[in-house]
Amino acid sequence: MRAGTFVYPWDVIGDPAAPGLLADLGVASVTLASAYHSTRALTPRHPGHRIVTAEHAAVLYPPDGARWAGHPLRPYEAGEWAYGDAYGEAAGALADAGLEVHSWVVLAHNSRLGAEHPGTSVVNAHGDRYPWAPCIAQPDVRAYLVELAVEAAVRPGAAGTELESCGWYGFAHLHAHDKTAGVALGDREQYLMSLCFCPSCREGYGEEGVDPDALAAAVRGALEPVWAGGASGPLDGFEAPVLAWRRRTARTLQESAVAAVRATAPPGFRVLLHADPHPYRCGANVGTDPAHVLTVADGVVTPSATVAPFAPHAAPDTVLAANFGVVTGMGGSPATLAEDAHRAAAEGATELRLYHAGLASDADLAAVREALRKLG
Repeated sequence: MRAGTFVYPWDVIGDPAAPGLLADLGVASVTLASAYHSTRALTPRHPGHRIVTAEHAAVLYPPDGARWAGHPLRPYEAGEWAYGDAYGEAAGALADAGLEVHSWVVLAHNSRLGAEHPGTSVVNAHGDRYPWAPCIAQPDVRAYLVELAVEAAVRPGAAGTELESCGWYGFAHLHAHDKTAGVALGDREQYLMSLCFCPSCREGYGEEGVDPDALAAAVRGALEPVWAGGASGPLDGFEAPVLAWRRRTARTLQESAVAAVRATAPPGFRVLLHADPHPYRCGANVGTDPAHVLTVADGVVTPSATVAPFAPHAAPDTVLAANFGVVTGMGGSPATLAEDAHRAAAEGATELRLYHAGLASDADLAAVREALRKLG
């Protein structure tokens, strides 16, 4: 199967050997970050550094001032970790090595936006604000995300884009010096902790016939047993209308973002969403309805274990990219990649994504190279 890997511009810039090393892995494409959240990243082979600290969410190219004029929210430029047109410089070097380049755009994940515009953030049922999670129900946030999707996706030379976190973000984010593991939270508990009660969401719940104050009280009540070590309780009839509101909000954002990108992109430009088949999920792989999302985008990038629910809804040209971790130190398993890829293909995967060549050790990359050789 056709394989691609994720890469940051700083993995390539200043390292003349990097494009050739990536091409020698056997991948056909590289998904290169053009808009990314804050991170601290290892660069184990770079001749000039070992750690890159991206201090805040930023675009990794010069934003167009005219595009953003009059917008209350606008992207932040990167600092020295991705100075100038870092994306463009890295993309050019990768293309020269024969690799197809796709942009990698992180949308609803931005701590600096939340710090400087606190009213844009998700607010949980206890009144706690999540500054890393812009609320996608708010009109200004939605306008910002759609405009960012267009600008960061359609970069010179890009053959397509992958839109990450194009939907609800919430509790499950490894914040700086994270200390939230004292009570184990499963999928349902994380969902309850991610329900937003900002003014836009409260209005939206009302449109579904739900009293937001009663809902917030029900969420707090459902979570109360969790803090004592038990399981979460029911929401007393609120489940369906709340999920209906959130699904509609995420769907319309995805429809708007993809349509705006397509309207700007050249013919043949491929738009994929990082997606999860369970509509209540929040995070980088946003919750979707597989039957719907595959009528919107050209395909999805999804964790390798969640390919199968998308397969019945795929057209012959739909991309179902199974995403595999290949960094052993981050829980990946490059040694079993060939076997795991065969399983994903049997479940409907048409392509592979490898997370993430820039972070992987030499031993991990050797295992990837061998696996892709076996896969042909």
